Amino acid sequence: MYESKRTLTNNLTLLTDLYQLTMMNGYQIKGLDSKRAVFDIFYRGGGGYSYAIAAGLEQAIDYIQNLHFDDSDIEYLRSQNIFGEDFLEKLRNFRFTGDIKAVEEGTMIFPYEPILTVSAPLFEAQLVETALLCFINHQTLIATKAARLRECTKNKISEFGLRRAQGPDAGIYGARAAYIGGCRTTSNVVAGKLFDIPITGTHSHSWVMSFDTELEAFETYASIYPDKCLLLVDTYDTLKSGVPNAIKVFDKLKAEGHQPIGIRLDSGDLAYLSRKARVMLDEAGHKDCLIFATNDIDEQILLALNQQDAKIDVYGIGTKLITSYTNASLGGVYKLSALEENGVMLPKIKVSNSHEKTTNPGIKKVIRIYKDGKAQADLICLEEETFDTSKPLTIFHPENTYKKKTFENYEIKELMVPIFKNGELVYKMPSLKEIAAHEDESIGEFFPEYRRVINTQEYKVDLSKALWDLKQELLNKSN
Repeated sequence: MYESKRTLTNNLTLLTDLYQLTMMNGYQIKGLDSKRAVFDIFYRGGGGYSYAIAAGLEQAIDYIQNLHFDDSDIEYLRSQNIFGEDFLEKLRNFRFTGDIKAVEEGTMIFPYEPILTVSAPLFEAQLVETALLCFINHQTLIATKAARLRECTKNKISEFGLRRAQGPDAGIYGARAAYIGGCRTTSNVVAGKLFDIPITGTHSHSWVMSFDTELEAFETYASIYPDKCLLLVDTYDTLKSGVPNAIKVFDKLKAEGHQPIGIRLDSGDLAYLSRKARVMLDEAGHKDCLIFATNDIDEQILLALNQQDAKIDVYGIGTKLITSYTNASLGGVYKLSALEENGVMLPKIKVSNSHEKTTNPGIKKVIRIYKDGKAQADLICLEEETFDTSKPLTIFHPENTYKKKTFENYEIKELMVPIFKNGELVYKMPSLKEIAAHEDESIGEFFPEYRRVINTQEYKVDLSKALWDLKQELLNKSN
């Protein structure tokens, strides 16, 4: 039995921005390199997705475990004539020795909540910023897009985006993220091999055009794949030619003891064609044959097809999924929240004229509040805070503080878990199937109004009183 590898084996240590290295060099020169620092990854909400599905942690783990500067890395950096030999020698002996905690992949998250937190010497914490953002931003973006697409239909969706992806890595890891978000199959063979994702597909229009007639093309394909026969029926005329020819082939397959899969529509009015094709297939005795549809499908099209009673069983979604069409970036950032001073971790805040860009200071955690099995609100709080669920808990809006909510008879769950401790991996990475099952469970904890893609109800994400007070204190000091 084939065992998936789960990741590409590349040395990604130089997957960073130059300014990370120049800052690290400066920290060393000024004797700041060993100061402990805490950085949070989170995404901002302005104009982006109202919720997200955390993804990319497995690749982040692999990156941290394999961090090292090899001889060619050192030689390349030396050739830039920017760094001294002391710095290059420190890079040669570089290993990550810090702590990382993170939200598990497949968890539904919201703007400004820490997704991943790094606590490490400043020299180390600075280096990993770019790569961690790359992994988390991209896969979380695609997993979220997949979840939104799935939210728009009760039918199955499959990821078909490799040919339209912005490069091989985007296609490969996009397929992984799409699986987490709800696409349980992919057309991407290398992603199937790496991550053990079921692969699926049929033939293209060129197959049909390579034969003298459409019927001959269908018959030939069916003879080669009698138990996996899925026919693309829109090369010439879907209802006058494609579906009737498919029915002839399906009749023959069933007479020989085989079970055809169905037909695929790739153009035209998908709602109308699917309804007509469904009637034709049913009347011919093929009620068990499925109708697949492709053709630049997105959330709006799915909602429209639902309204028009489209008879589509499975959607293959490519471009609009793999590129996160209409929302090109998650907008995740990596911000300093605490820095060691004389052996004490002091909270840090970035202040901006825009409240969206003003950060939450200190070492934090996120708790999710549940009542009757449903998520009610999230609370970003300081790491040392504890909550007694036998007592009422009142939360308030961080800007409009008059908006309050008190919970009784509630439960709480901390979202972030330890990943690395003193540079050692302490987290057992679940399988991709387990991550997908966790995503199903996590997203199912939320009422539909928080998941819908149009007029989404705002989910409560508040700051604890202690964190809110600390933030106000630091803001007042900055004036």
